[in-house]
Amino acid sequence: MLSFNYNIPTRVLFGEGKIKSLGKEIKKYGSRVLLVYGGGSIKKTGIYDKVIDELEGNQIPYFELSGIEPNPKLGSVLEGVRIARENKVDFVLSVGGGSSIDTGKVIAAAYYYQGDPWDLIIRKAKIEKLLPIGTVLTLAATGSEMDAGAVITNEETKQKYGLGHREMYPKFSILDPSFTYSVSTYQTASGVADIMSHTFEEYFSNVRGAYLQDRLQRPYSRPV
Repeated sequence: MLSFNYNIPTRVLFGEGKIKSLGKEIKKYGSRVLLVYGGGSIKKTGIYDKVIDELEGNQIPYFELSGIEPNPKLGSVLEGVRIARENKVDFVLSVGGGSSIDTGKVIAAAYYYQGDPWDLIIRKAKIEKLLPIGTVLTLAATGSEMDAGAVITNEETKQKYGLGHREMYPKFSILDPSFTYSVSTYQTASGVADIMSHTFEEYFSNVRGAYLQDRLQRPYSRPV
């Protein structure tokens, strides 16, 4: 069974049972957690219980923001920031796919900013400080579990923009392949389409000499 730890700089813990490392990893960065997740599938499959067992077993207080939808909304960010501030959390843990992770990232970025979080996204204000972030992945798709970006939709203005910052890399991401069984066939297929679209994007890049990306896209061809 494949099992490894990898730092890119996100610390990736890959393998079945890696959820057992959750408490130890969180304690490197914080002690009060905002738990961010989606519509409840993690409760049906038992992943939620495994996360809670690790938090409670390590005496880590947690506060929940649930119901994150695909194409995460600014409203969820605002609610998450409110919960985080009221409970003085010092760490954001997203459990799910790209939407939950992106929401957690923007909450972390907005926590210390006293204005409208949308200001950060439209570059009206700069990110000065962030809460540390960790993830437990349930869907392979966007790559948000190990990158420094997020995409959020403003329901009022109908705008969907991205935000990036070097400190938005998750401190760690737990990738247990068995957790991907928690999503439907349709979601899995959608994730594959997402991966393929990001890969195809490299073909339309005007950057010359991107040998690593070219090689990853064409694993059976000779290097360009």
